[in-house]
Amino acid sequence: MEPCITLLDAVWQDIADLCEGLTDEQWNLATDCPGWTVKDNVSHMIGTERMLAGDQAPSADVDGRDYIRNDIGKANEQWIESYRAVTGKEVLDEFRKVTAARLDTLRALTPEDWDRDGFTPEGPGPYRQFMEIRVFDCWFHDQDIREALGKAGFLEGDVADMSIGRIGPKGMGYVVGKKAGASPESTVVFDVAGTPPITVAIEVPPEGRARVMPNAPASPTARLELDRRTYARLAGGRWSGDEARAKGSVKVDGDESLANRVADNMSFTI
Repeated sequence: MEPCITLLDAVWQDIADLCEGLTDEQWNLATDCPGWTVKDNVSHMIGTERMLAGDQAPSADVDGRDYIRNDIGKANEQWIESYRAVTGKEVLDEFRKVTAARLDTLRALTPEDWDRDGFTPEGPGPYRQFMEIRVFDCWFHDQDIREALGKAGFLEGDVADMSIGRIGPKGMGYVVGKKAGASPESTVVFDVAGTPPITVAIEVPPEGRARVMPNAPASPTARLELDRRTYARLAGGRWSGDEARAKGSVKVDGDESLANRVADNMSFTI
């Protein structure tokens, strides 16, 4: 079986378990995902899986919402709008139904289907890559729900390992080289505590884009020490650098100005 099927099953089950028995007040709690409540996060995941099954987003006027930054964000919001008048319990029932159907569809795919190139949010790639992004996205929204409910967790294990493992290669070169403006020949190391610990090293070459290094230098230009929760919250744009520093959950070393610019600009997701 394709690993993504097991991972999606696990993260969707965790979300369903988290949301079982929530009160109306809990369903309507604001989350760190801008503009969205707990229920909105679940509605968004329903909408994406329905889209992948061939459904179209219902038409809805969502203009003027400052957290919508592109066409994907607009389509996401249209799906969410279609569930805003529905109760949380009904949304959860729909989530279970839609994700069960998607798992059946994924289990029926052939190896050739998984290998076939097509659209992904990261550009052309095999369907397997798209489903890895779905694990990543759903895990982030699982974390949004957990933060709103005060139930931090699900930060280790196969789903978290894959999701957190995508952050460095997919986003931190852009963050260090472009957003934080690290100078050529700078190196930045992220030491992420957890089981297992994660180390991501980024170098800015004299020419070209910042890139992941195969091995971390012993004395980088700047170093950030943080846990998995903080690393993901910053990379997903859920926390600001100021929030992480106020919580005491990020420690910087070396060129502190550069390290803090990196922490302030770690968001790279849509």
